[in-house]
Amino acid sequence: MLFHLLYPFSKEISSFNLFRYITFRSLAAFLLATVVSIVWGKYFIRFMKRKQFGQIIREEGPESHLRKAGTPTMGGLFIIGSMLFVLLICGNFRSIPFLTTLFVTTSYFILGFMDDYLKVLKKNTDGISAKGKLVWQFLTTFIASYVLVRYQVLDTKLYLPFVKGPACDLGLFYHFFVGIVIVGSSNAVNLTDGLDGLAIGPIITSAATLGVLAYAAGHKEISSYLYIPYIENSGELTVFAASIIGAGVGFLWYNSYPAQIFMGDVGSLSLGGALGTIAVLTKNEVLFVIIGGIFVTEAFSVIIQVVSYRFRKKRVFKMAPIHHHFELKGWPEPKVIVRFWIISIFLAILAVATLKMR
Repeated sequence: MLFHLLYPFSKEISSFNLFRYITFRSLAAFLLATVVSIVWGKYFIRFMKRKQFGQIIREEGPESHLRKAGTPTMGGLFIIGSMLFVLLICGNFRSIPFLTTLFVTTSYFILGFMDDYLKVLKKNTDGISAKGKLVWQFLTTFIASYVLVRYQVLDTKLYLPFVKGPACDLGLFYHFFVGIVIVGSSNAVNLTDGLDGLAIGPIITSAATLGVLAYAAGHKEISSYLYIPYIENSGELTVFAASIIGAGVGFLWYNSYPAQIFMGDVGSLSLGGALGTIAVLTKNEVLFVIIGGIFVTEAFSVIIQVVSYRFRKKRVFKMAPIHHHFELKGWPEPKVIVRFWIISIFLAILAVATLKMR
């Protein structure tokens, strides 16, 4: 909003012309979100401890996690809160891609808050039912995808890494495809959020990668040079991604091992939804499988475990999601976390490298 208020004065005050540049606003968003989240996080943690709003640890998890019971949760409140504050300053609210991502993030934020509220304040370990979550999530994505296609922000064509031009036109199935990408991303991030700092690391690397892709997709010359689809105003998603990175870094200040606060569903569902939406809006739905490879692996480890036990009565992993498998194999928690971060950084670089392989 501040961008819309100050930029019109750029003719009188030349320094305000800086707000015109996405790169400047992205840098400002990162710096502001980092500082705001670190400052706010300190007081938020104190408040949660004073109110005794702590994490409930499931008994079927690793025994080493039982000592984490009572650690403050719902840290996603100050992550998303910091993002929204910064986006009010740096965001372009005339950009439909920007507004769509904000809509999905806010919707999933409300869902995650309701789920955490039931778990933490009402002491209901199940929270909102899985079916209830899926209905909410898919309804949100269908609204978003309908608006995007209806107003010709996006077409229904599918683009693949290493291939110039669209691979096929999905037609009406595109709306369902968008739902799978965004809902899958949201729930995969939620499954990854099981160790101190494990989820926020790949969230930061994924946001950074998607921010680069968003800038390229929103720039006519760059998108043409790289043979990627040009999406008008998608460059504004770089500012959104920068706010995720900054708020994520501030959260990691307190969430690194040993964690002083957990993200909660209010953070994981909304941030996962935001990443999935940016992937859709930059036509990188398939490439997002590489970018968010950690999230994909975590989700598939759960699916494999469930299917194997149901049909074979045998477990493939010692425990799912897969980060628990490595814990039970004897890996110290910090080692699991850092190695997953390293893989995430490698995948992020690989995804960017594919831009020159079309």
